Amino acid sequence: MSVTCLRTTLFTFIYNEMFILDDIIMSPINGIMWLASKIEELSDNELSDAGKVKELLMELQLRFEMDEITEEEYMQKEDELLERLNKIQKS
Repeated sequence: MSVTCLRTTLFTFIYNEMFILDDIIMSPINGIMWLASKIEELSDNELSDAGKVKELLMELQLRFEMDEITEEEYMQKEDELLERLNKIQKS
């Protein structure tokens, strides 16, 4: 085996080992990044779901009728939810 061939083989072996080590070292970080992207995707879906906002409005009304929240709290949260619903319907 020539010196050039031996160098190429050694370089290829080291190069491949480095990628394996990088994969092992980076796997926890890649897992966290994947999880963060899934959480972001779910939160975006929930924020842009008109049905979810309507459900929150009904829950808010029920809490108000059962005297769990004050009228001020009800009005404030209702305004926030209606504004969110309008944004969803416009997009």
